Amino acid sequence: MKNLIVSLLFATLWISPTTQARVVEIDVYGMTCAFCVDSLQRTFEKMSAVSKVDVSLKQKKIRLETEPNQPSLESLKQAVLETGFTPVKITVQGDESAK
Repeated sequence: MKNLIVSLLFATLWISPTTQARVVEIDVYGMTCAFCVDSLQRTFEKMSAVSKVDVSLKQKKIRLETEPNQPSLESLKQAVLETGFTPVKITVQGDESAK
């Protein structure tokens, strides 16, 4: 039984992708209602390189899980601007620099 569990654990780790998702947080100015949240949610869900979107009205923040190097931080910023809001700060999890 113990060997079976170890084998399954090893197989799961071996099959899982080696690249990890990048987590990007964007502080947004101008988000005031549920329609704002919905608009930003739909904008980022359309991006193929974005795997998860979480928009918080309370924190005025967007949290994205993306592919390691795509989309660029500049294109994320541009998407926020085109949706009608102002990106205040963009932070990549584990990255000390913030834009």
